[in-house]
Amino acid sequence: MKDNNLFDIAVIGGGPAGMMAAGRAAELGAKVVLIEKNETLGKKLLITGKGRCNFTHYEFDIRKFAEKFGRNGRFLYSAFTQFGAREVIDFFESRGVKGKVEQGDRIFPEKGNAQDILNVFIKYLTEGKINILLNSEVTGFKQNNGKISQVFLRDREISAEKFIICAGGKAYPQTGSSGDGYRWAEQLGHAIVTPVPALNPVKTSENWVKELQGLSLKNVSLKLFQNSKKKDERFGEMLFTHFGVSGPIVMDMSKNIGTLLKNGTVKLILDLKPALDFKKLDKRIQRDFEKFKGRMFKNSLKGLLPLSMIPVMIKLSGIEPEKKVDYISREERNKLVHLLKELELTPTGMLGFKWSVVTSGGVAIKEVNPNTMCSKKVENLYFAGEILDLDGPSGGYNLQECWSSGYLAGQSAAKRH
Repeated sequence: MKDNNLFDIAVIGGGPAGMMAAGRAAELGAKVVLIEKNETLGKKLLITGKGRCNFTHYEFDIRKFAEKFGRNGRFLYSAFTQFGAREVIDFFESRGVKGKVEQGDRIFPEKGNAQDILNVFIKYLTEGKINILLNSEVTGFKQNNGKISQVFLRDREISAEKFIICAGGKAYPQTGSSGDGYRWAEQLGHAIVTPVPALNPVKTSENWVKELQGLSLKNVSLKLFQNSKKKDERFGEMLFTHFGVSGPIVMDMSKNIGTLLKNGTVKLILDLKPALDFKKLDKRIQRDFEKFKGRMFKNSLKGLLPLSMIPVMIKLSGIEPEKKVDYISREERNKLVHLLKELELTPTGMLGFKWSVVTSGGVAIKEVNPNTMCSKKVENLYFAGEILDLDGPSGGYNLQECWSSGYLAGQSAAKRH
């Protein structure tokens, strides 16, 4: 091919899925162009895992991994079979970035961070002699007889035999995720499941949360209720913010909270001491009170709670801070036990796409072949990554979906060109 604007495969979107798709296609011999509207590749990748990049999850059972994506998870069986967590770990390790399993079976680079992950891809793309077009915004596609022939940029047209759209979702628009891909997919004949924020911080109505801003709690239990029925439950780490709550267990629950809020009020019940039942916790408090005999209530909770949480819990308990622990009644102690086991929070809404980690919704997967990631509507179009109606919990699952679907899309397009 002598025409510099004519390629075997054009990949739109230089995020995790796009870089993997382009790299894999080039590895199989395809002439590839990678089109990215940002000034750099992997802009969103660099902020994942607070910059450390939780690049996959330590789970090699494909079915269990897929189950984390809910009812749509079965769609990923083929992608995970061909390029699952084990293959991703090997992919990075063979390129100098060894993974390390951390709390909750999350896998991070053992030494280094997200930049090291991005550097692996920069090298991968360079090796594949991929033509990378940065600051290149797609404006549309030319389609004839059920096939795409060109992608239009602001300053040029690119012709290719195959096209892979990996344009991401609407989450975290600061990184360029504006939902453009949904518009293109719709114009090309695809149905779009309405995008909503997922893995999103939650706003609550209680004023006291502001006093706990920045406090991170580990090994706590959080339950979600509506109309006195338990709808969800998580165990792990959460964070108080000036607007409400965040952290892994809150983010993982946020989609359910958002859905339920459409039908009425919901309640979150936080158990600060899930390892102890009510009786055991009461005995623990009694032992503490015995230990602090003669001291004021406000000075007796240091072994039970983080320091910043003590004033708030005292206020919520209704027990006088200066009251000697010797004189605290059984009723007062019982109220304290229930407060520690059943601290109520009232969600009022999500923080929205601006602070959402991923998007729920997107290109309807019933219109995409799970064995190839090829469109069932347009014969030379493929999709990969967050643009698809697939979203999993925090912990490396969503990046794994990008790696797997990107790999499969790139491989399928290259093998059939």
